[in-house]
Order: sequence, then structure tokens, then C-alpha cells
Amino acid sequence: MRYILLPILLTMNIFSYSQVPLQIQKVASGIYVFTTYGAYKGEKVPANGLYAVTPKGVILIDCPWDTAQFQPLLDSIRAKHDKRVVACIATHSHADRTAGLTYYRAKGIRTYTTKKTDSICKATNAPRAQYMVREDTSFNIGGIKMRVYFAGEGHTPDNIVVWFPQTKVLYGGCLIKSTEATSIGNIADANLKAYPTTLKKLQKEFPNPRYIIPGHQSWENKKSIEHTLELLKN
Repeated sequence: MRYILLPILLTMNIFSYSQVPLQIQKVASGIYVFTTYGAYKGEKVPANGLYAVTPKGVILIDCPWDTAQFQPLLDSIRAKHDKRVVACIATHSHADRTAGLTYYRAKGIRTYTTKKTDSICKATNAPRAQYMVREDTSFNIGGIKMRVYFAGEGHTPDNIVVWFPQTKVLYGGCLIKSTEATSIGNIADANLKAYPTTLKKLQKEFPNPRYIIPGHQSWENKKSIEHTLELLKN
């Protein structure tokens, strides 16, 4: 694991069920969840992303799923924090994570994925990031620490999580299901055999998170990893 100093900002939007196009909610000091909506099997589904506010700028973790919210998210962050988004890290190759990479890159925002995600995006003609990040890399951005971590395959072959040690916030993305979820969801690219082992490795690596942010639905209940393991049994 290596530590990198980057001159970038973290951005975050909050999630709600009223199906407002864009919601932003504070999770912890400098950490926000944002929620937009997309379609899955003919239904509107909320998707969570996160942003972190640092003295150097705002860092987005994942893009809005709703393409109409790419710019409103940037505008909302600027109005709320008087800061620009300087970087965006996508946690896997699906559209609810990567849809805005091309747009944000064109805005001068530094975009990142792992090499594994980039190879999948290239093969599927999905938006690609400008820069690559290693699968276990820690950053210190203006005194705000974060760690990108790949525990193994699960929802997809490339799903990473992001850990904020100072606030004990674990952003799990689509690897982790909300306790509101009644099924494991989209398994088109899943490795169901490896999935439980990956989640247990995650629990061992980050044993006492204060908050766990899943890729969809609510994040208030910290039992989401345990719930995902139960869903996998079914």
C-alpha cells in the first residue's frame, strides 16, 4: 500500500426516496452522500455516490447515474461549499458509477479508475477515466485521508471500496447492499462464488465503521454487509 498526495477535491451528494432528481445529505464532517435515479428493469432506482470536501477541493466517488445531473451536482457543490470538484474516482465499470467520466474529464476534473475497471470499460465501450489508481492506495488530500481498496470480486470483477479513516466512513458502492434490499440485485457480471469471501475480507479489514454507504437505497443501518451475506445465501 502506498500513500499519494494529490491536489484534488472530494464531492458528495445525499440520498432520499422522494425521487427528487438530486439529493445531498451530510454523513460526517466533510463527507456527503449524493443520490440520483436511473432505470433498472423498468423501475426507477436510486443510486448513491459520495463526495469529500477537502482544503484542496472536492473529490467525487462515483458519478451521478442520471446524466441530466452531471452539471447540477457540480453546481450544487460549488453553491454549498464554495469549492470546485477536482477529482472523480469510479468504483466499478457499470453506468451508475462511470456515466459521467467523459463529461467530468471535459470539465478539467481528474478522473480515476483501477486498471481492471479501465479494461472492462474499454471492452464494453463505456466511459473511461484519464488516470489509473492502484487497487490498494491511500491518499492524503489537504489533510483528509482516504483509501481505495479492492477486497476481491463480488458484484463485479473490479468493485473497489473507499475508506475514510478519520470519520470511519466506508463507501462500499454496489458491492454492498442496503438493509432495505430484498435481493442481491444485478448479478450479470457478479462472481457469486467469491462474493462472500470478499465481504468477509472487507469486514476484517475495516472492522468498526461508523457508517457504511451502499450503492443503492438507505445507508443508516450499519448491518448492510451482514445483510448482503444473508442475501447471497438465498
